Amino acid sequence: MHGAFADASSWSGVVKQLQENGYKVIAPANPLRGVPQDSSYLASLLKSVKGPIVLAGHSYGGAVISQAAAGNDNVKALVYINAIMPDAGESFTTLSAKFAPPLLSQALRQVPFSNGAGSAGTDVYVQTAKFRQVFAADLPTNRTDVLAASQRPIAASAFTDKLTRAAWRDKPVYVLVGKQDRAINPDLERFEARRAKARKTVEINASHVSLISQPAAVKNLIVNAAEDYEWNSRGRHQPA
Repeated sequence: MHGAFADASSWSGVVKQLQENGYKVIAPANPLRGVPQDSSYLASLLKSVKGPIVLAGHSYGGAVISQAAAGNDNVKALVYINAIMPDAGESFTTLSAKFAPPLLSQALRQVPFSNGAGSAGTDVYVQTAKFRQVFAADLPTNRTDVLAASQRPIAASAFTDKLTRAAWRDKPVYVLVGKQDRAINPDLERFEARRAKARKTVEINASHVSLISQPAAVKNLIVNAAEDYEWNSRGRHQPA
């Protein structure tokens, strides 16, 4: 599940490598309308998938998968890529406040919107002039110019929505930390991994968009989660 300011194509490199390894993959669109709506949408999709699931989330997508996977026994592992992992009762904002704010917080632009039902809200974008610096510094400018222009906004309410359940409390967790992440503080990502008692935490030299800049590292962690499940489902134990 992709995060804010992105779409499902951000997973393209990872999807290609997973498919080449023989895995069936779905990279769904995240509505980016807030945790209750987005997690309900994903939970419905997950119910349509037969068999074991390794569920991965990037950035804000981490909050979405945490709530969507709760109570779904088919979800065997959760993989967090440069992700936010709130607990039940926490929001993106309250969790992020535990650590120094990332550069991204100084590069956001709010745009009011209205819909056909007469209600209104606020969308949040990354300022295009700062997009590469705060979001994807390890990608070439010609790539980040396109990503900045085509970014999908997230509803401002998503940052303050509190989770009602957190699946990482009772499912195996795998975490990838981007050491040059300027959108989520890497120390927050490390804290989340420790709190969730992650089975494996990988740190790489990457920006916030490690799934684009280093898809092999992301693919390897997802495969690691899948192989751990397969190993344990056969009644074996992981080597020490």
